[in-house]
Amino acid sequence: MKFKILLFFGCALSMLSMAEPCEFEFEYVGKAVETEGMHVWGSSPVIGPEGKVHLYVARWPTATRKDFNGWYRECEIAHYVGDKPEGPFEFVRVAVPDQDGKFNSPHNPSIKKIDGKYVLCFIVNENNDLKTQRIVMYVADDLNDDWKPAAGAEADGTMARKSTEPTDWNYTARLGVSNPSLIKHDGQYLLYVKSVVFPWPNSKKRKYMYGVMVSDSLEGPYKHHPKYVTPGTMPLEDANAFSLDGSVYMLSRDFGASKGSSGGGLLWKSKDGFHFDKKDVTRAYEDLAHYVGEESLHNATAYRGKRDGHMERAQVLAIDGEPAYLYMATGVNTTPDHGSCSHVFRMKTRGE
Repeated sequence: MKFKILLFFGCALSMLSMAEPCEFEFEYVGKAVETEGMHVWGSSPVIGPEGKVHLYVARWPTATRKDFNGWYRECEIAHYVGDKPEGPFEFVRVAVPDQDGKFNSPHNPSIKKIDGKYVLCFIVNENNDLKTQRIVMYVADDLNDDWKPAAGAEADGTMARKSTEPTDWNYTARLGVSNPSLIKHDGQYLLYVKSVVFPWPNSKKRKYMYGVMVSDSLEGPYKHHPKYVTPGTMPLEDANAFSLDGSVYMLSRDFGASKGSSGGGLLWKSKDGFHFDKKDVTRAYEDLAHYVGEESLHNATAYRGKRDGHMERAQVLAIDGEPAYLYMATGVNTTPDHGSCSHVFRMKTRGE
């Protein structure tokens, strides 16, 4: 079943929070990518030179295992293209295959065009071991998928691993470093990264937090900024950064249900990109059921999470420097024989 109804809700303000409304509004459009026999996860957009929208999508077969754990075992990054941001999107090719072994299961792609180059960041692991997660950075002059490792990376493109400096925020990371988001801000290149850490001495509780790596060159190398940028009291996942009007923003999943259910998301804001204060965080979006109605998902298959459809892997498409569309993944789908899928929303500044 294809969703045809457009519901305009804007940024939902949780009854659990008295924060200011989110600066952005969202209008649900519909599914972005779904593929028969495949789980589709994060879909990261970029506009090509011909004006078409290219999506780089994490996907893996539904048939290889009954659980959802193929994301770190058998994932690949596929390339889709559409004439418009709303789609429809058609499969082009596999851009980054699963190579197994030490370059295993490329996942969570994030693509940007910066300084005239296309930059594709993603995570890999070694032999299905999440403790070995690291970030790869590829660059290219076009979107023909002739990617090469960034100049400042290791030979295979590895740009970021968890820090080996005891004074750095993610020295205690238990699952390596993951979920990259790259921007250029105030002349520096900022690579935002997630780690699961024990942030304080004698802490027994893991914290899902973000830090930033910094470089004076697009292709690196990148160095860990020693302090984390998000507070440990507000767990988050899947942060996607963008720069607007001199500030740095991040859209993320509200992983700790800080301002509503964990199925929705948060908007973070910082002037310098190195500190996101919790007082400046607002609720951004809700779960899928909020936009399409619970009845529409009554017969949906829940591959991950609940049937209300947790919205994850937020990825922003900017047009002429302004955030214009948001792509997110969910673990539910109403189409038989299709796994998890991604969705697209129109995005604009509140009050426009």
